[in-house]
Amino acid sequence: MKEILIYQVLLNNYHSYTIFLPRQTNALKSGSDLMKTKPVKTLVIMKRLPAIIFVVICLSACHSKTDYEKIFNNPDLYCSTVHELNTIVMGNNFSPIVASRNYLYAAVAGYEVVAAGHPDKYISLAGQLHGLGALPKPPEGQKIDYEFSALLAYCKLGESVTFPAGSMKYYTDSLKNLATDHGMPSDILENSIAFSDTVASVVMNWSRHDNYLQTRGATEYEVKDSPGRWVPTPPAYSPAAEPHWREIRFLVIDSVNQFMPEPPYTFNVTDKNSPYYKEVKLSQNVVDSLTDEQAWIADFWDDNPFKLNVSGHLMFGTKKFSPPGHWMGIVGIAAMKSGADFNETVYAYAKTSIALFDAFIQCWNIKYTYNTLRPETAINKYIDPNWRPHLQTPPFPEYTCGHCTISAAASEALTSVFGDHFAYTDSTELEFGIKSRSFKSFRDAALETQYSRFYGGIHYNYSCVRSNEMGAKLGSLVVERLKMKK
Repeated sequence: MKEILIYQVLLNNYHSYTIFLPRQTNALKSGSDLMKTKPVKTLVIMKRLPAIIFVVICLSACHSKTDYEKIFNNPDLYCSTVHELNTIVMGNNFSPIVASRNYLYAAVAGYEVVAAGHPDKYISLAGQLHGLGALPKPPEGQKIDYEFSALLAYCKLGESVTFPAGSMKYYTDSLKNLATDHGMPSDILENSIAFSDTVASVVMNWSRHDNYLQTRGATEYEVKDSPGRWVPTPPAYSPAAEPHWREIRFLVIDSVNQFMPEPPYTFNVTDKNSPYYKEVKLSQNVVDSLTDEQAWIADFWDDNPFKLNVSGHLMFGTKKFSPPGHWMGIVGIAAMKSGADFNETVYAYAKTSIALFDAFIQCWNIKYTYNTLRPETAINKYIDPNWRPHLQTPPFPEYTCGHCTISAAASEALTSVFGDHFAYTDSTELEFGIKSRSFKSFRDAALETQYSRFYGGIHYNYSCVRSNEMGAKLGSLVVERLKMKK
C-alpha cells in the first residue's frame, strides 16, 4: 500500500496548483494504471484549459515531509480557495447581489485570522465595519499556523452563507489532510483549527444580524405597466431581483443615500429631441452596428450568472461567474502578478469584497428608488417590437448600472493595494470560452465595464457614466476610512 498525492498543474490565470485528496490505494504498476483508477475529488475546480499535466508523487507510508509551512504560505492556495467558493456560488445560482455577501463574510473571516496573527502589520476590522465587535485574540503560548487557520475560516464562512450544507466540507477536509501529510505537528494542527473556529463563529454571528434573513420574506416588487416603469423582460420574464437589498446592513458608508446621482432622464418617447428618447435611440443604434471589438467587450463583461437560452421549444441555462465573482478573479491575478505574499493576498480580497458589498447596496437603493425600465422594453414597445439587445437583460430596474458601480468601487480598492497604472491581463473568462483582455490599470478595466453595458444594449449610456462616477466615489470612501495595514 502506498499513499498517492496528485497535483494537477493547470496553465490558467492563477498559474497554480489544484490539490487532490490524499487517499490509500493499491500499488500501481504504471502511470497508465493511475489514470484508470477512479478520479480523486478535486480540491479546486479550476479553469477548463487544454494544458493539464499530472505529476504523481508517491510517498512512503511514513510521513517524512515537514514542509507544511511552505505549502500554506503559498498565496496561490488562498486564490484557489476563493475560486472554489466562486464555483460553488456559480453552481448554485446565487444572484450577483447575494454573491457579494457570500464573498464578503468569507473574506472578512480569513482576514481577521491574519490580522490576529500578525498584529504588527495588520489591523482588525472590528469597529470599522458596522456592527462588527471585537474579534478573539490568539491564546497565549499556543502555536498556530495562521495561514492554514485563515484558509479554514474562509471556508467555514463561505459554506455558512451558501448552500447546500456541507458544500465546502470536502475542500476543508482536503486542507486538513494536506497539513497532516506535510508534517504539521498535531498540536499546531489542533490549535489552528480551534482558532479558525473561534474567529469564524464571531463573524458568523455578525453575519446573522445584517437583515438578510428578514428580506427573504419581504414583499415582492409590484409590477405596474405604467409609462417608464420597469417590467420583467424576455426570455425568462423573471421577477425583480432583490428589491429590498437596500435594507441590508451596509459596512462603511453612512447611508444608502450617501451617493445619489441626479435623477434619471424624464421618460419621454414622443419628443424625439428629449434626452430620454435620444438615449433610447443611441442604445438601439449601437447594438445594431456593433463592431467585433465592441461585441467582445460586451461579452467579456457579460458575467451573467444564469443565461436562459431558448431555441424553439428547447430551453437551457448556461452559467458564468457573476460581476463580483469576476472581480474576485481579478484580485487573484493582481496578487499573483505583484508577487504578494499570503497575508497581502488575504488583505486584498477582504478590502475588495467590502467595496463590492457596499457598492451593491448603494446601487440597489437607486434602482428601486426610480424603478426605470430597460432599453429593451422601451424599444420593443415604442420603436421596434423585434429588437433584441446583444446581452440578455438582467431582472431589475435600469438606473443605475450595477456592474458599472461595483467595478468602479472594486477598482479603487485594488488601486489602493497594488497601485495605479498596474497593468495586467484578465484571463478569468477563458474557462467560458472568451479571450483574455489586457488593461493598463484597474480603473481602465472599470471604465471598460461602463462601455460594455452600453454596448450590450442593457443600459443607457448616461446611466453607465453616472454609475461609474458613483462607484468610484464609494470606493474612494472605503479606501479612505478603512485602516487595515500599519
